[in-house]
Amino acid sequence: MKEDILAYRVDDTIVDTQTAPQKPQNAEEIYFDNSPCALEIIRHSTAHLMAHAIKKLYPEAKFFVGPAIEDGFYYDFRVEKKIGEEDLKAIEAQMLKLAGEKLPIVKSSYTKSQIVKKFQDDDLKQEVLLRILDSAAVTTYVQGDFEDLCRGPHVPNTKYLRFFKLTRVSGAYLGGDEKREMLTRIYGTAFADKQSLVEHITMIEEAKKRDHRKLGTELKLFTFDDEVGGGLPIWLPNGARLRSKLESLLFRAHRLRGYQPVRGPELLKSDAWKISGHYQNYGENMYFTTIDEAEYGIKPMNCLGHIKVFQNDVRSYRDLPLKFFEYGVVHRHEKSGVLHGLFRVREFTQDDAHIFCSPEQIKENILEILSFVDKIMKSFDFTYEMEVSTKPAKAIGDDAIWEKATKGLKEALDANGLKYGIDEGGGAFYGPKIDIKITDALKRKWQCGTIQVDFNLPERFDLSYIDANNEKARPVMIHRAILGSFERFIGILTEHTGGEFPFFIAPTAAVIVPIGDAHLDYSKELAGELAALDVDVEISSKNESLNKRIRTAEKQKVPMILVIGDEEINTKSVALRDRRERKQYNLAKDKLFQLVKEKIGEVHF
Repeated sequence: MKEDILAYRVDDTIVDTQTAPQKPQNAEEIYFDNSPCALEIIRHSTAHLMAHAIKKLYPEAKFFVGPAIEDGFYYDFRVEKKIGEEDLKAIEAQMLKLAGEKLPIVKSSYTKSQIVKKFQDDDLKQEVLLRILDSAAVTTYVQGDFEDLCRGPHVPNTKYLRFFKLTRVSGAYLGGDEKREMLTRIYGTAFADKQSLVEHITMIEEAKKRDHRKLGTELKLFTFDDEVGGGLPIWLPNGARLRSKLESLLFRAHRLRGYQPVRGPELLKSDAWKISGHYQNYGENMYFTTIDEAEYGIKPMNCLGHIKVFQNDVRSYRDLPLKFFEYGVVHRHEKSGVLHGLFRVREFTQDDAHIFCSPEQIKENILEILSFVDKIMKSFDFTYEMEVSTKPAKAIGDDAIWEKATKGLKEALDANGLKYGIDEGGGAFYGPKIDIKITDALKRKWQCGTIQVDFNLPERFDLSYIDANNEKARPVMIHRAILGSFERFIGILTEHTGGEFPFFIAPTAAVIVPIGDAHLDYSKELAGELAALDVDVEISSKNESLNKRIRTAEKQKVPMILVIGDEEINTKSVALRDRRERKQYNLAKDKLFQLVKEKIGEVHF
């Protein structure tokens, strides 16, 4: 079936073979394979196959929506019986049975009034129809005795849907509104061939082992507490040490590049947020309070504080570019249903910076930021790609300003021959941006850093500098975060490394294990000398067997375990177990210090 045609691309539209039985003129064929477009069709169709199977097993079930998503699909539905993970195998078996029946998938078209009447007894279908214009034609897809509202496209027959896996069950509020009823949601994935599915399932199993929430608990990095509130991480000593090392490395790297540290307040009057446009365009994501009868907003971003730093002095063209950076704590209103470990929280800290420059300096500054990004990502063994996001529907500023800003981003990338994709309508409300998407050890993509060119906020706050002609000129503001946030990046890094962090940021870089009490003094001496090299060290001297203490250190994924006995004291050496290199050998103390310095020096942002 590799050469079977599933659909055609006509200009920017995908039409399936049910819509176009014959190839349209100047159309591009989409074959049954694992290309992104084909996978979207296969996965959307598999979502319908799953709904069909659920309807067979639970005849009372009613369905809301079932889209394809980045790595699979899901369907939201209502069912009387509670469905759990243990029920997925039965649903999969029914799906395979239906796929084996090779049912044709047929498209039908109706007017809005016809389809409203057809599904008059199905309240969830009526919810879907509320989102469709009265003037629009409405289509359904039918396979056997199952029919559902859908724009498509779909595969032509259920025989194409054999390689799938249902992955998990969760709850989902109707329409994403937490004030509405909770529906059941089942996630799954599908591929064009068995090998790709097996590889994906293997990746999912490995991802479960690397889940940063699981490792965060095991390694005592962070925790959450219901009495504190959802989405508010509490950093434990191990996690705080890791985080502070990352912050220190980045602080030095920023200073070397001419950035000045600043700090803005976490609470600003709503008047400022109204000038910036956040109040009107981002207010639903903010927290507000009243002080002395005036409304204040807790900052969701750091840009306004940095604008006020710029306004604090008269600026000359000779001062530009001015680079301000801050590890700024921000708060954003997130619904409880979307909170997810460190990946989606209500309080987080951005590695935020803003560059104020002349329009002529945009290109050079973006290229310098991209060089900075490259060094950081390579230090953590991440590959990455870039995407330019353009003006969204909800935006401030006129089209000319947006066009100028977008052009500046593209020219900087083009000048260096850097590849990038386009995300139409994905920009921030105040300017276009470059999004940095990293790929981890499991080939998953994560959106982290961002670079945004902004002509709008300098205009709104009437920012100016004195140019070479001694006249006022308007600066450009470049918003920039490389990690995105420390919380999210540490979550990603935890899963990327499986908790085996690089030596230079490991919470505990070395554990010293004295064989007996007689070896404790030398162990303490060694720990003091390593601490002087900025190495976090623990001495494991509990009243436990040597093997148990070593196993405990290994479970904590400590890079170095140093065993100390009589021989090590006599020869001023250590018995070194290097976890990352999976080696064990004796090393003189001065050689150990040299090795430590080399490992610390491995990273240069």
